[in-house]
Amino acid sequence: MRNLILTILLFSSCFAFSQKIKVENLQRFDQKKVHFGFSLGINNGGFSLHRKPIGVQDSLANIEVINQSGFNLGIVSEIHLNQYFGIRFLPTLVFGQRNLDFTFVDPTGDVEVVQRVVESTYLDFPILMKYRSARLNNFAAYVIGGVKYSIDLASNEDVNNEDIPESIIKLKQNTYSAEVGIGADFFLPYFKFAIEAKMSYTLDDALIPDNTELSTPIDRILPKMFFVTFLFEG
Repeated sequence: MRNLILTILLFSSCFAFSQKIKVENLQRFDQKKVHFGFSLGINNGGFSLHRKPIGVQDSLANIEVINQSGFNLGIVSEIHLNQYFGIRFLPTLVFGQRNLDFTFVDPTGDVEVVQRVVESTYLDFPILMKYRSARLNNFAAYVIGGVKYSIDLASNEDVNNEDIPESIIKLKQNTYSAEVGIGADFFLPYFKFAIEAKMSYTLDDALIPDNTELSTPIDRILPKMFFVTFLFEG
């Protein structure tokens, strides 16, 4: 993902500096107060996992978070406050996944790895402030930041671990996050196209402790997700 961000920045910079003075596309675009569109993208989900202090009799040697990729699609609506500032509301459906590998070592030295797959289908409601640079012909760069409320439609919050053969990691259905990112706008003849890289950090602990062998050693779980999104606005 880091290489992808660098590629986007390099491409955008080269595009901007290679521009020659020419007639701008969508010259009245910024005069409209409200714009709508849609977005498509990919994501990479992970956890910031905080473990409790290790006890003397603790057989759990390690907990490893394995990031997984997913995709997302959403609706774009933006209110222009002026030429440079805007407020965005982007309801988005996000399909994501993270894997947790628990490594146990018994007194004899035998190692056992237990994996739990945490799948999520988020309905995100981010409200973001956007600051855009002045247009260079048909190009402009921007930064965004704001907050997001998320509902995990695939949440296992109500699952009773006593009723299933293998215990699972239970996460809250509703979470709040902070988001920050960068992007580039390209004004085409009939619509505006944008490439955006954004990071989302959950602000509250998402773990539901239920005294299982897997959840007890964990103090906090803070979901995080990196997005690369393509936006189309009319």
